[in-house]
Amino acid sequence: MKTANHPLKRLRYGVLGGALLALMVAPSVHAAPPAPPSLHVQAQSWVEVEPDKATLSARLWENTPAVSTLEETDSEALSSARERLEQRASELIAAMEEIGIEQRAINAGSLNVYPEHVAGPRNDDGEQDTLMRTRLERPFSVELTNIDQLGDVLDAMIGAGVNALDGVQFDLQDRDAATDEALTKALEKARHKADLMASTLGVTLGHVQRIEETQAPIFQPRMMAMRAESDAVGSGSASDYRPGTIRIDAGVNVEWALRGQDGRGRPGRVAGEQE
Repeated sequence: MKTANHPLKRLRYGVLGGALLALMVAPSVHAAPPAPPSLHVQAQSWVEVEPDKATLSARLWENTPAVSTLEETDSEALSSARERLEQRASELIAAMEEIGIEQRAINAGSLNVYPEHVAGPRNDDGEQDTLMRTRLERPFSVELTNIDQLGDVLDAMIGAGVNALDGVQFDLQDRDAATDEALTKALEKARHKADLMASTLGVTLGHVQRIEETQAPIFQPRMMAMRAESDAVGSGSASDYRPGTIRIDAGVNVEWALRGQDGRGRPGRVAGEQE
């Protein structure tokens, strides 16, 4: 009986030994190869562009007479205020057309009606009454594709008696071209940095392995605040305003494979400086 068991023991030990050998060999077989060397660069750049488009905003309004809060606004007073407002709006549009602004560039907004509380005279007891009036208002905007017309438009608006100048928004007629230029400059800067680092380290750039934006080109129209009552802006010259420039920023991350003697012989990644 003992003699018959020897072959079984040898078989059992052989199976266990084979399993252990397989476990020892498996990690070396499935181990991932070392990552190829690469160069990673981050770059940011921007462009400053002179605006070639401007939108000027203004408002006209008329008020009804102030009455006691216990009284209702007279419909005749509302009609009279609206007629005065429409007449002034027509005069403003005519003034714009007279200086060469096309009708399609003038946007006359819809009529807005606002109730307003105003302080009234003091009564016999020294208390101040609160009165109610109604404001009828129309917003206007003029879009210019010729910045040189800005001064004439401002002068014409002031001359037409606008109640408020709300500001000028400077913009670009072709935003895509400006944002493309900012992104192109960021990529060119990344390439320049990569070439400089690779030559300094004695390696050669290979194919681009990855590109991503760290900051998509951001376009923000430039706003010039000009809010003022028309009777207070007559002392200044509209031609004194200057549009300045609009800045557009962009950023990228680019990763290159490395070639050459040093690149093949030294695994791992060479990280570029971030700016």
